[in-house]
Amino acid sequence: MARVLKEQKHDDGRRGDIVRAAAKLFRDKGYDGASMRAIANAVGMQCGSPFYHFASKQDILVAVVEEGLRQGLEKTRAVVKPGLAADVQFRALVRVHLGIILEDGNDFIPVMLYNWRCLDEVHQRRLIATKDEYDAIWQEAVNGLHLAGFLGGDTKFARLMVLGAMNFMVTWYKPKKGDTLDTLAEKVVAFFLTQHA
Repeated sequence: MARVLKEQKHDDGRRGDIVRAAAKLFRDKGYDGASMRAIANAVGMQCGSPFYHFASKQDILVAVVEEGLRQGLEKTRAVVKPGLAADVQFRALVRVHLGIILEDGNDFIPVMLYNWRCLDEVHQRRLIATKDEYDAIWQEAVNGLHLAGFLGGDTKFARLMVLGAMNFMVTWYKPKKGDTLDTLAEKVVAFFLTQHA
């Protein structure tokens, strides 16, 4: 029994290695540009070995997106605190979101953002519930800003704008060049919030 558990743990580790390597390759080259051979090479495996863990490249993409959504939701829930002032809660959400998409090694959500169309409809439907939960946390925070007088206009539009603007940073942000994620978060907050009356 102990041997079986040890082997299973090793299998899970190899599966995780494949998912992490694929996330980096999908982010750098796009889903279509990353071959199964490249994924296998990145983890020191024979070309066909990833198929022991995954039925197809599509299944690897699904695993990458699932891991990104799981990590993102977990980190986001951790900064949501009842009773926080609306602007303080917004600032915390902005900072954690920037970390989720821009910190070194966090390739999962950027892959989802720019390769969502590569998922088939069945997998998109399965993943949307988790994505909707993430959006709901943000919508509540933006609604709070509106009620507190920090933000005017349509709150759904405001949520889409702030997340869209931050997500686009994936295309131009360079770690260790210019702003840190902390100073970038402060700039995002300052840009989107009006002065409290």
